[in-house]
Amino acid sequence: MANAQFGKETSERGEFVRQPNRFTDRITADGSSGRRPEAGRYRLVVSLACPWAHRAVIVRGLLGLTEVISLGVVDPIRDEKGWRFTLDPEDRDPVLGISYLSEAYLATDPDYSGRVTVPALIDTRTGTVVTNDYPRITLDLSTQWREFHAPGAPDLYPGPLRAEIDALIEPIFHHVNNGVYKAGFATDQGAYEKAYSALFAELDRLSARLEHSRFLMGDRITEVDIRLFTTLVRFDAVYHGHFKCNRQKLSEMPVLWAYARDLFQTPGFGDTVDFDHIKRHYYVTHPKINPTGIVPVGPDPAAWPAPLSRV
Repeated sequence: MANAQFGKETSERGEFVRQPNRFTDRITADGSSGRRPEAGRYRLVVSLACPWAHRAVIVRGLLGLTEVISLGVVDPIRDEKGWRFTLDPEDRDPVLGISYLSEAYLATDPDYSGRVTVPALIDTRTGTVVTNDYPRITLDLSTQWREFHAPGAPDLYPGPLRAEIDALIEPIFHHVNNGVYKAGFATDQGAYEKAYSALFAELDRLSARLEHSRFLMGDRITEVDIRLFTTLVRFDAVYHGHFKCNRQKLSEMPVLWAYARDLFQTPGFGDTVDFDHIKRHYYVTHPKINPTGIVPVGPDPAAWPAPLSRV
């Protein structure tokens, strides 16, 4: 489609249909996958702008895996070859020795022609991608890497709560996490309005739940809070205007705004947010949506760490 940001991922009805994850190998505690957790062997490549990658950054930090799994950060601005390592000396990742994440993708599958995405977990011995399956990456960090968790690390995916967590994750993914993209990348009015309506209906449901609960699963932070947070923290800066998700700003939804700020002020959350990377990525790398490439100055991020009180 001529007007689509990602033509290969746009249906004939003008709906954004996200591509499947190409690399889905796993690292499992018992080695049944052919790979076991191993300190220093794997490198997590992320963009600080990307909400899908942001989840893995938060989970890696909360679980105390920062010295176990190294972190590579790409430039927030993608060029025609994709994610670049221009933040590193000589524009090359110092561990992997590559200039573009696409080099690792092609080393894994020379015929790969899809969009190169983050996060990607790379085997530093072979330079190949183990997985870019972002929903599974964080779950496996919680469940398969336990031997390396820091003492006192939270259980973000507790066994007794998994069915309820999974039941929340599904609509949050479809209508919120991916819903903002369905609205922003739609090329048909009807497709946009459908995504817009589903997004705010789900946000209203979540708001009602959080009126009586500090976090989505009560008084403890779990995987589902992390998944919702990475969308909420980008909402006013990007999705409200750039993706036309403009019924209300997050800051105009009192319950969700307080919840998101509560998480932001929790160690391991706000210190992983980079509003500069977030805004420059979205407003510069989506020329079909923002052809001028102008990056807005606001909103003021000072409200995020401001003191708050939640009942």
